[in-house]
Amino acid sequence: MSDDARTPSPSQTQWDRIRGSLRSEFGDAAFNSWLKPLTLTAIDNDRITMTVPTRFMRDWVRSHYADRIHALWRGVYPDLRSLDIQITPHGRERVIGPHNHDSEKPKSPPKEPLAQYGTPLGDVGAPLDPRFTFDNFVVGKPNELAYAAARRAASSVEVPFNPLFIYGGVGLGKTHLMHAIAADIRAHRPERKVIYLSAEKFMYQFVRALRFKDVMAFKHQFRSVDVLMIDDVQFISGKDSTQEEFFHTFNALVDQNRQVIISGDRSPSDLDGMEERLRSRLGWGLVADIHATDYELRLGILQSKIELSNSVDVPQRVLEFLAHRISSNVRELEGALNRVVAYSTLVGRSITVEMAHEILSDLLRANDRRVTIEDIQKRVAAHYNIRLADMHSARRARSVARPRQVAMFLAKQLTSRSLPEIGRKFGGRDHTTVMHAVRKVEQLCSEDASLAEDVELLRRTIEG
Repeated sequence: MSDDARTPSPSQTQWDRIRGSLRSEFGDAAFNSWLKPLTLTAIDNDRITMTVPTRFMRDWVRSHYADRIHALWRGVYPDLRSLDIQITPHGRERVIGPHNHDSEKPKSPPKEPLAQYGTPLGDVGAPLDPRFTFDNFVVGKPNELAYAAARRAASSVEVPFNPLFIYGGVGLGKTHLMHAIAADIRAHRPERKVIYLSAEKFMYQFVRALRFKDVMAFKHQFRSVDVLMIDDVQFISGKDSTQEEFFHTFNALVDQNRQVIISGDRSPSDLDGMEERLRSRLGWGLVADIHATDYELRLGILQSKIELSNSVDVPQRVLEFLAHRISSNVRELEGALNRVVAYSTLVGRSITVEMAHEILSDLLRANDRRVTIEDIQKRVAAHYNIRLADMHSARRARSVARPRQVAMFLAKQLTSRSLPEIGRKFGGRDHTTVMHAVRKVEQLCSEDASLAEDVELLRRTIEG
């Protein structure tokens, strides 16, 4: 009789029934990820041996499912003393044959998997930009906490805080710090396994793993690292399946005391479209805000860039002009400097404030049009006939508190400022106060047509 036509052994039949019970108890997702790969390999008196493909799977099954599997087997063999879960010998898969004799068969090749278990971890992550190091990161008050936390995470032997969550607006230096952390670890502690990638690429890798039915390879790669770094986590907002997998990956790493470092464009509590349990876990460790740059920091960044390039001499007055007029973000500021230097080099004109003003006219106009929180406070105060000082005061009278909440709502809608930054502009209030104001005005606008018209009129006036 051929192998394919063999009758299943009694023990294999019992294992099939137990597998059915495990699927019912733990659900399809857990079963397919962790329990389906289990193979019954031997039954020897009071001991059962089972195998799984990898060490990571073995440890996970032992920690989370072994007790239940043992209990189910004891329902079949009351004298069972031990359940031994081992790693499948490389390239072969031991299976129980008829009459409980062991036999072997070749392991079937995978279907073009995402990554074999032995694939170097670096192949999964994104390449690092050599320009982004700690040495050329200019530190000032708006980013000093995030910088200090990043340095600590990179240099500490023990995990100092888990996760480290760095957030801030576009072009303020989040990605620079993420690259700097990864580069520092690889340079000074090369034995540590580090994966750095964007949330978008994490989702792509996960979708690809689902497509090729190789989710276990995906889990193994991302859950066996020492440091996992995910950039722009807001990208997975609203993507439920990716959030689910990221949630379990996050928990697995934190449980093993592995470092997780994440960046986003807003704080965990403000990530719309993110599951509540994930938002909660992202805020477990240290949340470090990179504020909008101030004049001193912008000037320092420009001076540092000129010193590093050694390409052309830019007068101090021009650097001061750029630092004063380009206040949106560092990326735009550096782009403005590059334009000035390139124009001077190509055309042969000396770099002056007048020349910079001329060739950056479009950028300067765009920055001049940007709405500020101060503009919003002035317009709202005038509209509701209250003093501008009431925007910063501790007064709680409704005639003052409601306009203040409307101003906070518009500041969140019309500027790129973070909630803590907005709170500081309203008398040093906490970011939770701003969040409450935003939600309150949203609710009132849905219930009160008059207020909704007021807010819309203010919005058009401010933007116009």
